[in-house]
This record gives sequence, C-alpha cells and structure tokens, in this order.
Amino acid sequence: MDDLILSEVGLAPVRSGRILLIACGALAHEILALKAANGWDHMDLQCLPAKLHLWPDKIIPAVEAAVTEARGQYETVFVVYADCGTGGRLFEKCKELGVEMVEGPHCYSFFEGNAAFAAKSETEFTAFYLTDFLVRQFDAFVWRPMGLDRHPELRDMYFGNYTKLVYQAQVDDLALDTKAQDCAARLGLAYERRFTGYGDLATTLEVVAER
Repeated sequence: MDDLILSEVGLAPVRSGRILLIACGALAHEILALKAANGWDHMDLQCLPAKLHLWPDKIIPAVEAAVTEARGQYETVFVVYADCGTGGRLFEKCKELGVEMVEGPHCYSFFEGNAAFAAKSETEFTAFYLTDFLVRQFDAFVWRPMGLDRHPELRDMYFGNYTKLVYQAQVDDLALDTKAQDCAARLGLAYERRFTGYGDLATTLEVVAER
C-alpha cells in the first residue's frame, strides 16, 4: 500500500457532492480509519506514494497531476499534505490550482496539533519524531535511505545532536510501542511515547466533510 497509488476513485463521472482527498500514502491508514469512524462515505481517497517524501521536489508535480486529472469529477478536491519540505511551494501550487491543503509544516506538527507543536518547538529542537507509519516503515524510510544498514558508524554523525526519539502514537498498539522503543535504541536516543491521536488531521477533515 505504501509504495503504490492507493485509489478508491472510479472511472465513471462522479455525482455532485463528492469529495476527493489527494493524500500522502503515509496517511492512508489514518484517513481510512477516520472515514470509517465518521461514516464519510461521500469522500474518496487517492494516495500518492509515501516515498515521495524522500524527494520533496517530486511531491508538487505529483499533486498537480492528480488534481488536474480529477477536474470535473468532484465538487471538492482537498490535498492532504502539509508543507512536507517543499519550502512553501506546495501551498503556492495548490493556491494556483484553486484547491486547499492541510495546514502545518509537516505531519508531526498536525498530529501533535499545530499550535501545540509550535509551542514546543523552542524546547524540542533536539527531538527526532516518528509517527505510526514511520515506526512501521523505519527501515524503509530511515535506516536504509540514510545508509545505516551498510554503515552503522554514521549513526552518531547523523543523530549526535539529537537527545530523544518522540513516538507520536496515533493509536494504542503495544507492538508499535515496542518497535518504537527499539528504533530509539538503534539510534542511541532516549525514548518518549506521546499519544496524539489524529490531531489536526481529524478536525481538518471534519470541516472538509461538512462542505
């Protein structure tokens, strides 16, 4: 699911009132859970590959292509990405395309709650964050891309200025908690688990669903 385009979008024209969420694949589990819990059957989900985060410049054209393809099929198209390392360019592209997107610099911020994350930013600048998705995909998105599977001696160069790993848990799952603790140990960092739930993602999608 994480590397492929996940889509609930059919080929036939969609009736008025339907909403398309164009989202990062790293948020698929969370969005589907929110849809199911709230009965948002009028919302369709199209997820772009989560690995686009390894190359943020690729997020913008991928989102643009998805929005363009959806034109005329949906009453509302909403982009479920934060800035995600694009330096404000994704926001400008969405504005140009006439669609809205989730507020915040990244998913760590909107899961925590953007206001709460901003308030902690001056004291937690040495924290390394993981979400449920990143705990599950730690090797694929952190360990191997940074070359630590081949050169573990690089760990302290990469993480020497960090003091702790903060696991932002979206759900209560003992297996994920245990794995997150292992991730912290592998990085040589202190461990903190912080239950955030879905944070501003939930409240944002509630507003979108009511349109």
